Amino acid sequence: MIAYLNGKITYKCPTYIYLDIGGIAYHVNISLHTYAAIEELEESKVFIHHHITESDQSLYGFSTEDEKQLFAHLISVSGIGPNTARMVTSYMTPSEARKAIIQENVALINKVKGIGPKTAKRIILDLKDKLTKMEMAEGKDSAGMVVTASSSIREEAISALVSLGFNKAKVTGSVDKAIGENGDDVSVEALIKQLLRQLS
Repeated sequence: MIAYLNGKITYKCPTYIYLDIGGIAYHVNISLHTYAAIEELEESKVFIHHHITESDQSLYGFSTEDEKQLFAHLISVSGIGPNTARMVTSYMTPSEARKAIIQENVALINKVKGIGPKTAKRIILDLKDKLTKMEMAEGKDSAGMVVTASSSIREEAISALVSLGFNKAKVTGSVDKAIGENGDDVSVEALIKQLLRQLS
């Protein structure tokens, strides 16, 4: 699986780019959101979703992992293909799209080309609970805003503990509690060591 591609942009338009890596050019489909982020760049790293069907293979690139994850959620909904998902990520930022889904804003989602009221409701039905749980686990409110000041330390600590086999929902609360007790100046290393003692 391709996580990301990092190379020279040899061709660029609002819907796709050619990314040259070692003399091989990859055709990467992009959203308008990503195009705006890389429009002035000659080189870029784009996070990749490799979409494979029986008759085709396509690469979809995103300027952030956040947008890539939203795209993956959208295409998991029955009836939503990669082109429709790309329309959503072109029309709204990842934060705006998540907020619209969580708040059941059918009217806003319905404004995206190719999405009617029934499809908008299906997206909400399939993704609302999933995205709400993710927002809560990541310490965000319903608008997608991080609610802790020590976001970088917090995210690194949670990621490290999850990679060690701990449950994300469980460690998230423990990390937030530990940051609250230690203050914003605690190091990631010290935080993880403290939590390993508590959780083991």
